[in-house]
Amino acid sequence: MSNYAPFIKPYVQYNEHGWGPCEVPNMDVPYQPFCKSDRLGKICDWTVGMQEKKFSNKYASSFGNSSQYAYFHEDDDSTFHLVDTTGSRALKPYQRGRFRPNVRNNARAKGRTGRGAGLFGAAGSMAGGGTTSGSTKYGKGRDSRRNQGRRFARNAPSRLRESSVLVRPNWVSLEEIEFPRLLKLALPNIKEGQDIVTCGSLEYYDKVYDRINLRNERPLLKMDRIVHTVTTTDDPVIRRLSKTMGNIFATDEILATIMCCTRSNYSWDVVIEKLGAKVFLDKRDNGQFDLLTVNETSLDPPMDEEGSINSAHSLAMEATLINHNFGQQVLRVGEQEPRFKFDEPNPFEEPGVDLASLGYRYRQWELGHDLVLVARCKHNGVIQGPNGELQFLSIKALNEWDSKAANSVEWRQKLDTQRGAVLASELRNNSCKLARWTVEAVLAGSDQLKLGYVSRVTPRDHLRHVILGTQQFKPQEFATQINLNMDNAWGILRCLIDLVMKQPDGKYLIVKDPNKPMVRLYDIPENSFDSDAEDEDSSSEPFANSLDN
Repeated sequence: MSNYAPFIKPYVQYNEHGWGPCEVPNMDVPYQPFCKSDRLGKICDWTVGMQEKKFSNKYASSFGNSSQYAYFHEDDDSTFHLVDTTGSRALKPYQRGRFRPNVRNNARAKGRTGRGAGLFGAAGSMAGGGTTSGSTKYGKGRDSRRNQGRRFARNAPSRLRESSVLVRPNWVSLEEIEFPRLLKLALPNIKEGQDIVTCGSLEYYDKVYDRINLRNERPLLKMDRIVHTVTTTDDPVIRRLSKTMGNIFATDEILATIMCCTRSNYSWDVVIEKLGAKVFLDKRDNGQFDLLTVNETSLDPPMDEEGSINSAHSLAMEATLINHNFGQQVLRVGEQEPRFKFDEPNPFEEPGVDLASLGYRYRQWELGHDLVLVARCKHNGVIQGPNGELQFLSIKALNEWDSKAANSVEWRQKLDTQRGAVLASELRNNSCKLARWTVEAVLAGSDQLKLGYVSRVTPRDHLRHVILGTQQFKPQEFATQINLNMDNAWGILRCLIDLVMKQPDGKYLIVKDPNKPMVRLYDIPENSFDSDAEDEDSSSEPFANSLDN
């Protein structure tokens, strides 16, 4: 008989369908969602009493606050005491060492003057509000404190944004594509789009607005003209064309949003319907897809404050209305003024409704592998060139709301003398919006991109605006100037289309993550947004009514 303990072979479960255990015990354990980018300070949080207001979201989770593992002391135990941290009086990071005495300098001062007060004078001079040192007298200390505040502000955690659409539990996530991967894509040698159908009529541009400057500014007028923002599947021309040609259908706004997605910070979403070999790119009827963003790519974007005229939503509404009014005001409007008419009338024309001057071009592109894109593009106006030829225009407006709050160049001081600095500031703060406008102009085949500079009369009045100047570019040259690679833009579009083509027929959704540089592809049920559409009569009415008001 052996003196050693017997060896009992353990029972090993064999899972034929996976690598985990065959049976999972029923354990009532709560689940706490987490993110890899969350900080680990919440494991043992000793910072509650010393937390600063500026860094209140330092340890916040990307999934919101949750009390799943919160501690609650319910019993009345007199022997239980919390650690008192009020006596420590911990200094803020930028206060540490501010009033630390310099013993070496004090000793020298005492030896020279023979008084114990030294350079600081009497002990009461500090409390009395007198000048303490030469650096404070000339403002050096104040500047250093400001610079320290800026340095710590850069290290502050970023604000969490909300998604443009609520992701529901029954949606299936298919793909997650990070922006670095999208930036490496390229689809070269895409030829100029071919016109299939042209509709609508255009008014001529008034060249008087090219001579506007800071000494000759003009007020921005309200133009009571309706602009329809009809999505892809509601367009009667696209419905007609989809029966005979093309297999991918979209509008220029949707294409520009996807092609410039790597520059976006705010969340957006695009609905995709796959029917056999045809794909339709749509926007949700009740979404804010048509609103223009303001300072989206700024280091300090606008806050989401309800009731404030400088909140992100209020500025988006203001910028959208300014863009509409400016695009119609700079045209020669009138019954006797000449108009350029395309082959077919406006497909959205209604009796008794004054529509905005818009010309629609339905164009197609060959993307390779039997993929033919058909998209609706638009022009805002037309102008006669130096040789008498007609040039089509895309007219857009940049708006200034508060240069100090936006940390940008003040237009009323720099626009005439340093217009390049103003444009560089806008390219930094509104990189995504300018890239979208450029892509839309390139897709439509516009000869010129007209940019207007519109500012508030006073920073606190968001209802009155003035036109301070205009500027024009050739879309292809401007794309090169702002470092917009059209080959990469076509590559991003082709990548997302290929992902959808591999899926079975159904409804899908592309969503830009609100807080991460990535896009997600979801498989959603067919009736996902049916309840939202019941509250609306048509996709164009909300925007049209807002323009009237």
